[in-house]
Amino acid sequence: MFTGIITHIGIITRIDKKGDWRIEVEASGFTTGLQLGASVALNGVCLTIIRKSKNGFVVQVSKETLARTTLGSWKKGTRINLERALRMGDELGGHFVSGHVDGMAVLKKKKKVGDSFKLTFSAPKRLGQFIAEKGSVTIDGVSLTVNETTRKGFAVNVIPHTLTATTLGGRKAGDAVNLEVDVIARYIVSIQGKKSKRV
Repeated sequence: MFTGIITHIGIITRIDKKGDWRIEVEASGFTTGLQLGASVALNGVCLTIIRKSKNGFVVQVSKETLARTTLGSWKKGTRINLERALRMGDELGGHFVSGHVDGMAVLKKKKKVGDSFKLTFSAPKRLGQFIAEKGSVTIDGVSLTVNETTRKGFAVNVIPHTLTATTLGGRKAGDAVNLEVDVIARYIVSIQGKKSKRV
């Protein structure tokens, strides 16, 4: 479980594409105190550390994950958002994030509003029922509040700190991102659906 509060930005230094991919990430200080087998979120995708080094780590990525997330487009030099798993007693600054990406959204428009930016995304139609105004979503691992819903997607407002502390500042129209809907919204919709079938 994660919170969607990014602590580090990592850089892909090597990708071994034989069978399951093995992705090597450079992120100085990120793995301090972490053990082999620890869960970490890379752009919102929960993966397991299979090797550590002084300045980074290696994760293994299955073909299923490659097909359902943006990881398949990563290459050497790609910058990614990193978060360690939530521990008991940690501050929950964002919202509950599972690290199980629901699908990919596409940035359609990036508009400056004051000092911040309004990012408008298109999203898979099947996920629309889980996205509500003032609800939470996770974009590339970043916890954000939905400011507006549209017929084909949603919009969020991103403040300057978030733009510089994550990879969102470098996103441009046409970029695909990992999208995870609010896990609580998913459960509520599921329960409501089961109740309606009993009536």
